[in-house]
Amino acid sequence: MSVREGGRCPPSCGLPPGYFDKEEGQALIRRIEELPGARVLVAVAGAPGSGKSTLAEALVARLADAVVVPMDGFHLDDRILDGRGLRARKGAVNTFDSQGFAALAARLADEAQEVFYPVFDRSREISLAGAGAVLPQDRIVVIEGNYLLLDHAPWNAVSYDLRVFLDVPPAELRRRLTARWAGLGKSDAEIAAHLQNDLANAELVAGQSRGADVVLVGQEAHHEPGDG
Repeated sequence: MSVREGGRCPPSCGLPPGYFDKEEGQALIRRIEELPGARVLVAVAGAPGSGKSTLAEALVARLADAVVVPMDGFHLDDRILDGRGLRARKGAVNTFDSQGFAALAARLADEAQEVFYPVFDRSREISLAGAGAVLPQDRIVVIEGNYLLLDHAPWNAVSYDLRVFLDVPPAELRRRLTARWAGLGKSDAEIAAHLQNDLANAELVAGQSRGADVVLVGQEAHHEPGDG
């Protein structure tokens, strides 16, 4: 099952036209390709609506022996959220199985084994166990999600070979997220509720994430000082 088979994916940001034809995009591809090791983990993190899925899938399309693993498969089931009064906060950091994700990341670092992972089905709002697979020959695993770089346990116990962060201004996030939820047929009231949740999550990601090796600001990429 591919990432896109997990239900209709809401619109998000696109990369600048020809981004990977330019030096910035090519440098990112080269940097990932040159990472040493039989298995490398690349984190693509950022707020909701920042374009993580778009970037992760674009990278994998241009890299040999690469696969995307979305963090979204670790959403807690709605029945759990309802029992804890958290349904309205679905997507917040405490509505994910963070320990399960950390355990998966540790397994992904071992190139010798096939690893299955859950995939979030947006059409049914549920996670499907064992719906995705990372094979031993998949040298590059691009993991994408909001909280990958969060400086809280257990998120900060996960090691990555390269950390990429998408830094998008709040006003632009609001515009994108409004379009996302409207495109999914949500009412004005539903859109407002989703925005309140999404933007609170975005504030947490922006304020409490660890430093990244590469930061994409808006739609322009730059490497941090001292990086090769």
